Amino acid sequence: MSVLVITGTGTEIGKTITTATVAAVALAAGRSVAVLKTAQTGVVPGERGDADEVARLAGAVTSCELARFPDPLAPATAARRAGAAPVRPDQVAEAAAKLAVEHDLVLIEGAGGLLVRFDDEGGTLADAARLLSAPVLVVTTAGLGTLNTTELTARELRHRGLDMAGVVIGSWPETADLASRCNLADLPVVTEAPLLGALPEGAGAYAPDRFRAEAPGWLAPGLGGTWDAEAFAAASAP
Repeated sequence: MSVLVITGTGTEIGKTITTATVAAVALAAGRSVAVLKTAQTGVVPGERGDADEVARLAGAVTSCELARFPDPLAPATAARRAGAAPVRPDQVAEAAAKLAVEHDLVLIEGAGGLLVRFDDEGGTLADAARLLSAPVLVVTTAGLGTLNTTELTARELRHRGLDMAGVVIGSWPETADLASRCNLADLPVVTEAPLLGALPEGAGAYAPDRFRAEAPGWLAPGLGGTWDAEAFAAASAP
């Protein structure tokens, strides 16, 4: 796997921290890593974006941001309001392919969910993944409501003939409620894909040294880590 697309079932659910975790684990294994942010919205020039945050937490990654729009909106809408050219799926695929020539792993972080529009023609992250024939990692929430949104994303990936690498819970609460604990067993069933990790709540606020040291324990071996989904689910069983 040289290119991995990372999407979510919504916004503010841990995509960037998950991207940083995957990057940190790969770097620790001696792999060179590039992080490509498709479109950064809600950030003005000079502010730190998601790719910058990944580099801060994970370490020596090559970070790339294709476009930046000030309004915190879907990329197509934000580009239109800014009077700027939108990002298109073929641009994402081209940039990722170039990065893959010189890096062992390219992580593509989307904006929002899988079908958030990049342009007014309806281009999405799913289209970029198709052009690259790249697997898609889905980041989701832990609690009530996650089964529906995660299954819908999984179904759309299958409908488009895309490979779903698995699911990562972007923020696992320190005190998990009943729904969250039950979802550990139910998420792999409804998505027909493996549960590949659970990041502790607040991990993005860790100091970089602590983040990098603990990151392997948050991801399953399929993503280079040591996290055991079955043991975690058993320990959290209701």
